[in-house]
Amino acid sequence: MNTTAPDRYTGRFAPSPSGPLHFGSLVAALGSYLQARSLAGRWLVRMEDLDPPREVPGAADDILRTLEALGLHWDGELVYQSRRHGRYREILNDWAGRGLTYHCHCTRKQIAAAGGLYTGHCRELGLPEQNAAVRLNMTTPVYGFHDRLQGEVNVADALAEEDFIVRRRDGLYAYNLAVVIDDMDAGVTEVVRGADLLEPTVRQIALYRLLHAPEPGWLHLPLAVHGGHKLSKQNHAPALDTRAPGPALWQALAFLGQRPPAELFGAGTAELLAWAVPNWRLERVPRGPHIELNCADSSHFQRPALS
Repeated sequence: MNTTAPDRYTGRFAPSPSGPLHFGSLVAALGSYLQARSLAGRWLVRMEDLDPPREVPGAADDILRTLEALGLHWDGELVYQSRRHGRYREILNDWAGRGLTYHCHCTRKQIAAAGGLYTGHCRELGLPEQNAAVRLNMTTPVYGFHDRLQGEVNVADALAEEDFIVRRRDGLYAYNLAVVIDDMDAGVTEVVRGADLLEPTVRQIALYRLLHAPEPGWLHLPLAVHGGHKLSKQNHAPALDTRAPGPALWQALAFLGQRPPAELFGAGTAELLAWAVPNWRLERVPRGPHIELNCADSSHFQRPALS
């Protein structure tokens, strides 16, 4: 178990292969990349392929080709969560042996009927493993944290105190468990991602503390939204154009408040990144959880006016 903080900044981008990269995911990838590169740090890529029913065939390779077309080249070995089940199982077995988890047979319908948050119904029942989810007995909840961009973030007591699932009843490992173990093992020093993951962060901090592992810093970027809805694969946000990725990269820099020169709008990705890395300024990134776009497809943004 990695319990020693690395000397070098280490960031990461962790897409799920549920569809191609779109402008919203480009913002997260670019923000994490620039934060790492501006600090002479490492930038890792991990494929979060934990949920096969949601995966799109070929999406993982498409995502990697898109990152390469954008010039966002990662360091070290590419990691796939689907190849790390043994590591997750090792930690869950340890927790089970220490009485930190328990089996739960409650359905989503039952939890919804009880108000939407799990009440701990199965905690003391000693239920069998078959057809059961595994929940963490939350004895040391985390109610808030400091985010480098969003400031002080607090969540409702009931959410912080909920015994959340670490392995689903279908046997798949939960996101909160896997992301913490993976970031811990990779020595990630700061997590840069979208603001839709602000609330789950308190649960992840609780897991870091349970694992006695160094906690990373947190930096949640504003989400790109259109018509009040986050750009996502689920709402069919259009894929990035890998044949001419420069305009989308320029627009992502502008979205992040970096003020790229208008004359670079038609530049190649290498030229854009050569400007972006030394000019990255976190204080310019807009605060707040989301930014409304005028158009859902970044390729349709107007060309900036040359001064």
